[in-house]
Amino acid sequence: MAESPEHQWPAGPSADFRHGELRVAPNRRFLVHADGTPFFYLADTAWELLHRGDREDVEHYLETRRAQGFTAFQTVVLAELDGLNTPNAYGERALEGNDPARPNEAYFRHVDFTIDRAAERGLVAALLPSWGDKLTPRYWGQGPEVFRPENARTYGHFLGARYRERPNLIWVLGGDRPAESTAEVWRAMAAGLREGDGGRHLVTYHPQGGHSSADWLQGEPWLDFHMLQSGHHRRDIDNYAMVARDYARTPVRPCFDAEPRYEDHPVNWKAENGYFDAWDVRQGAYWAVFAGGHGHTYGCQDVWQLWCPPRAPVAFARTPWRQALLLPGAWDMGHLRRLIESRPFLDRVPDQELIVEGQAEDGGHLQATRGAGYALIYSPLGRSCSVQLGRISGSVARAWWYDPREGTAAPAGDLPNRGTHTFVPPSAGRGQDWVLVLDDAQLGLPAPGAGR
Repeated sequence: MAESPEHQWPAGPSADFRHGELRVAPNRRFLVHADGTPFFYLADTAWELLHRGDREDVEHYLETRRAQGFTAFQTVVLAELDGLNTPNAYGERALEGNDPARPNEAYFRHVDFTIDRAAERGLVAALLPSWGDKLTPRYWGQGPEVFRPENARTYGHFLGARYRERPNLIWVLGGDRPAESTAEVWRAMAAGLREGDGGRHLVTYHPQGGHSSADWLQGEPWLDFHMLQSGHHRRDIDNYAMVARDYARTPVRPCFDAEPRYEDHPVNWKAENGYFDAWDVRQGAYWAVFAGGHGHTYGCQDVWQLWCPPRAPVAFARTPWRQALLLPGAWDMGHLRRLIESRPFLDRVPDQELIVEGQAEDGGHLQATRGAGYALIYSPLGRSCSVQLGRISGSVARAWWYDPREGTAAPAGDLPNRGTHTFVPPSAGRGQDWVLVLDDAQLGLPAPGAGR
């Protein structure tokens, strides 16, 4: 690993599935294990892992992401990049004759291997049965269109039954597509999954950029939580507003940004615009989680497609994927998880009323969240802010500055938990983002980010 040992996650599984498979928490805001143990969904997009990766690739990918603190990865059975007609790393195609009712056993043994190796590392496979071009290739992608309601249900039943006993699985329908013209097919596939696995696994939907699953499927009873894709078209995408919209919907469901701007991705798909970097990644992650996201997904343009020479890159991939696994933004996601898990988070809510002065409408937008005994305020550009105290428990507030780049916390003093107070971060500017942490001093909470 390229990072120093203190940045790596401790040896052992990232999440412990002895606590059971995943469920929606009773308050409908978060994910938990079957016994109520909290689960923070921190994923990476590895869309082509099953299609392009061999077993050595899979092992290397999973172990690297485990060491960085990820708890999940998003990947696709019938992949985007000609996933039906181009064989996997072992020369196997997923379907016999491109027929969803005739899965190829040899191909699915590699899928089995990946899910099982992920389970050993405590990683959830957020598994897309198919990329959306197999339903609606007219948008983009190679297709071919092979699904209709009848065979979608058959295929869903096959997948559900095959992976019924795997605890580390979430089903993700969609595959970067709208659902207005294909909802009937997705409903049929969801029904097949439920029949096959007995409803054991959560089900969600991955939409196209700029949209949420809630845009089309808010009323669907099979949808357990919402995914949105804020996308890659510009810097400072206000994904906090997108999350806030989903958070406010009824019926209440957990929500989060499942595809934000990717590290090493050209801005708006044009190299002349520059590339998203680790700061862009952190900004999107802290904005979305503090706005109410139950978790978050990171992505890297080189990694999702497992790019390396001489393979042709997609949309300006430029760094071999094994090298790109170690880009700084991926390590920074582990710091986010450490911060969230260092405080009780199942009662956490977004709370912009904490911010009295200093709010901005640009890339310096301040985003705040709090639990019963703590509050967190993210300042992407290290700008000062005036904070309304007294919105957490206790008579004394203990302040800290948490560094999202290093995962370290510095004490910033105790003060009466009333009135307003202006806080000035240790540094300012692009790349100098900070999290203000306010604790009820009487609770004796550990330093932010401590504990793992």
